[in-house]
Amino acid sequence: MKGIATSAPIALVIGVLLTAGCGGAEETATTGSDEVLVVASDIEERLAQYSPTEITADLSHLPESEMAALAHLVAAARLMDEIFLRQVWVGNPKMADQVGALSDAAQIYYDINFGPWDRLAEMEPFIGSMPHPPGAGYYPVGMTQAEFEAWLEAHPEDRETFESLHTVIRRQGEGLVAVPYAEAYMEFLDPAAEYLLHAAAATENESLRRFLELRAEAFSTDDYFESDMAWMDLDAPVEVTIGPYEVYEDQLFGYKAAFEAFVTVDIPEESAKLERFKSFLPWLEENLPIPDEHKNPDRGTESPIRVVDEIFTAGDTKAGVQTLAFNLPNDERVREAKGSKKVMLRNMLRAKYDKLLVPIAERVLVPEDVERVSFAAFFAESLHHELSHGLGPGRITIDGRETEVRKELKDLYSVMEEAKADVMGIYNILALAERGEIADEIVATIEPSYVAGLFRSARFGVHEAHGQGVISQFNYLLDHGALEIDEAGRFRTVPEVFPGAIRELLAEMLMLQALGDYEGTQAFLDTYGQPRQEMLDAIDRLSDVPVDILPIYRTAEAF
Repeated sequence: MKGIATSAPIALVIGVLLTAGCGGAEETATTGSDEVLVVASDIEERLAQYSPTEITADLSHLPESEMAALAHLVAAARLMDEIFLRQVWVGNPKMADQVGALSDAAQIYYDINFGPWDRLAEMEPFIGSMPHPPGAGYYPVGMTQAEFEAWLEAHPEDRETFESLHTVIRRQGEGLVAVPYAEAYMEFLDPAAEYLLHAAAATENESLRRFLELRAEAFSTDDYFESDMAWMDLDAPVEVTIGPYEVYEDQLFGYKAAFEAFVTVDIPEESAKLERFKSFLPWLEENLPIPDEHKNPDRGTESPIRVVDEIFTAGDTKAGVQTLAFNLPNDERVREAKGSKKVMLRNMLRAKYDKLLVPIAERVLVPEDVERVSFAAFFAESLHHELSHGLGPGRITIDGRETEVRKELKDLYSVMEEAKADVMGIYNILALAERGEIADEIVATIEPSYVAGLFRSARFGVHEAHGQGVISQFNYLLDHGALEIDEAGRFRTVPEVFPGAIRELLAEMLMLQALGDYEGTQAFLDTYGQPRQEMLDAIDRLSDVPVDILPIYRTAEAF
């Protein structure tokens, strides 16, 4: 992949965006074979949904050793782009070469989306006409859930490897076979491991060195447990996350982990301010609105919290909408031993608040609620969203069988888990406020800030899977009287109702997870997950507001 969206001069990107609305003609290009790629006629308008934003970080305090390590880490991260391109679709490498014959706008949009499908338009094709395969590049194109399950029914010995986070499924003659990531992506993982080892040799920080050496080894073994444990202990001026983590791209089952990378620099004084929230995790678990037998008191509580500035990202996290914060690892063994690490991307949070959340609030909320939107609340909501991923059901038992929520909810897991974290984040903020542990400014501004954030997320696609989780929150609160609509179609929070509605919504979501109830989760999304006219009308008023930012990694250009 050419990486125009992240490495091209910002003047080129802005220049392309300034032409938005000036085109409209259908674009085609011959690709060197008989195939002709047809590009959506509104490609400039699609690109204009992203606001080019320079992402910078202050590295002046870093010693020469850590600057040298950073150069190797950025190089390793760039290889995650190549792996994820293939995880999105096995045909992407060939198409990436063909896209070079198209316009700058088409090339940039292809890079943003890691393929020919528009992530802001429910993965509809904007180049060509091939439908997006729900199994992405993890499974054979055209393979169905029924075929996968039938194979395992006939070959139960394959279940562990087929459902593994770290294998791809391929056809072999008349059958199916699981190929380990270390083999499937060796071309990129081997040099990435070398870069990690060079960075390990350069750094003077022992915790960073240990993580990098273990993660380099994991790239050849597909065993990430020890390196995940070392990542939890990482305490360095350079904070790096690299490897296979999230399962969102696998829309067939939600089994397969996508490669991604965050190269960041720690802001220790800001991280220190948030460390106190770790001590509340056991109480927050105990305070969840579900029966005790469904709570998860055995998860680790080390759970470090880092506030960082982003230097460069790659792979899954860079595709389409940019990540604000994250909570990893997802391995339940690590979570039970140490908890999970919450990483807040400060410069990205600030960029999205200024460019997206404030103008959205001004158009969808009543004026008095607009005045009650704050960056402090937006930051707190993002933090407690990530904290909430480490709370609630994880490992569960169904009819005497030990399993995980992820495996039981399958393709619906990511939708429900993200929605749960949204709702639990607000629930926990309000609960901590009652204990006097949350600043008054946040308490006064959290509800309208959260509602404005629902509209921000809904614009990523109201009909796609993750959009259903966002819409479900909105519709549930509206139906339960926590939101009202004025004569102009703007929304007002109802403070006397809001906390109770959040509690009831969270309880319903958690019980669906605790019971591993796939059918119940689908019914919940069918009931609440369809966008209604009042929300669609409000979204229409946001046409002049960018949907997301297009990061230009200025600091990374030095490496």
